Amino acid sequence: MTLKTISPAEAKKLVAQGATLIDVRGPDEHARERISGASNKPLGELKTLGATPGPVIFHCKSGARTAANASNLASAAQCEAYILEGGLEAWKAAGLPVSTDKSQPIEIMRQVQITAGSLVLLGVLLSAFVSPSFIWLSAFIGAGLVFSGVSGSCMMAQMLGQMPWNKRAATGA
Repeated sequence: MTLKTISPAEAKKLVAQGATLIDVRGPDEHARERISGASNKPLGELKTLGATPGPVIFHCKSGARTAANASNLASAAQCEAYILEGGLEAWKAAGLPVSTDKSQPIEIMRQVQITAGSLVLLGVLLSAFVSPSFIWLSAFIGAGLVFSGVSGSCMMAQMLGQMPWNKRAATGA
């Protein structure tokens, strides 16, 4: 089963008529930037929605996650449901309002990218200017990224999630 995509303008009209807007991104992403009034139900936790007063509109950041999981979303909705074409980015590009809380930490996966990239670069620079043995730091981080991709479990993301600056997003404070 697949879901029909609708434009941000169509979605705004449906929401004004009582449709439920559901953000399927992670809580950390939702805490930092969201469409006002959207409920946060991450893909990994979404089983069924139960009764809703009207149709449901699912969105993510770009539309890719919702499109890739359309059949699961349709099963969870058990009602008339749509995907917001282009996600949050298209909503913003259409000039529609979003709520942004810059005091929230950036998304965990962006933190992983920054940390892993920095460690790989550090390992290369140290191996070039201090000792060739430092190349193993880059190799270790690269192996960890491969493991994460294969297993679907990222130990660096889990460790970063425990850092004090990420506690606020986790608790919704």
